[in-house]
Amino acid sequence: MTKMQCLIRPTLRASRAAFPSSRAYSTPAAKESSSNLAPILIGLGFAGAGGFYYSTLGSAKTTADAKQSVEKRGLTGKTALVPDAFVNFKLASIEKYNHNTSTFTFELPEGTTSGMTVASAVVVKAATEGLALNKNGKPAIKPYTPVSAPDVQGKLTFLIKHYPGGVMTEHIFGLKPGDELSVKGPIPKFAYKANEFDTVGLICGGSGITPMWQIIQQIDSDPTDKTKAVLVFGNVSEADILMRKEFEELAARKPDQFKVHFVLDKPPTGWKGPAGYIDSKVLSQALPAATEGDKIKLFVCGPPGQVESISGNKASFKDQGPLKGVLASLGYTEAQVYKF
Repeated sequence: MTKMQCLIRPTLRASRAAFPSSRAYSTPAAKESSSNLAPILIGLGFAGAGGFYYSTLGSAKTTADAKQSVEKRGLTGKTALVPDAFVNFKLASIEKYNHNTSTFTFELPEGTTSGMTVASAVVVKAATEGLALNKNGKPAIKPYTPVSAPDVQGKLTFLIKHYPGGVMTEHIFGLKPGDELSVKGPIPKFAYKANEFDTVGLICGGSGITPMWQIIQQIDSDPTDKTKAVLVFGNVSEADILMRKEFEELAARKPDQFKVHFVLDKPPTGWKGPAGYIDSKVLSQALPAATEGDKIKLFVCGPPGQVESISGNKASFKDQGPLKGVLASLGYTEAQVYKF
């Protein structure tokens, strides 16, 4: 069992009280831009990320400011993150996950949790002044979604894909245990509530899996939550499927509550799942019908091309934009869809 599985699997047990219509979108991901406004990165919704960067750059604070903010909130000894200030955390360990992705686990103060909510994200920047600067000479600030459960004490874990040439991923992949990274959050996205919907559909591609994982592990950790979850996860190849073992284990343990559909652009010989891209056929077979109304909610996260094809991209960080693409053609409404 890997270190990541040891961290995640306990959160997958109910006994624990809360762990495009074009192939272009699913073929190799675009390189992360060296610009501070690059939208391609793991975790937080890809579309609309640019507006998010603008809204956070002006509010950056120092670690000293963060400490004062923690004290004012009375959070000392409870939660480690601060929503309006950057705090430095020491890298405890790095574990290679696959050919281009690794897990990075950071130490939190003893007795504290991250304070993340479901669903939410954080933003990170270099802890050392002058490092990881964008083309304008400003600190690169990028959003990520942790894969460790919100109630895990002492640890904050990220599953990060390496984009060669990307300022932040190059910086993170250059860190060694003992080095620090500056983190701010949580940044609230969708406020998930147990049993608010009969079924949630989670449609994502590549590294867009992490906010979906937040929701899924929250459902699994709460024995009173009877919400059913359907995951439709698109990737290039089998080797690109992040957290496959965790999802398959979950679906096997709770087959009536969790359904998993892996879609591969380049499937191997003998592949029994959907092949190609996430289209109307795949979604109409996997998801509950649009006629279910407010009993269902669909979440979308992935590369811009994929999101545009499935639901239409967000207009901005705060504006979901009109519903378009495959989901609109299948009769779903804007109220039934949320784009990360």
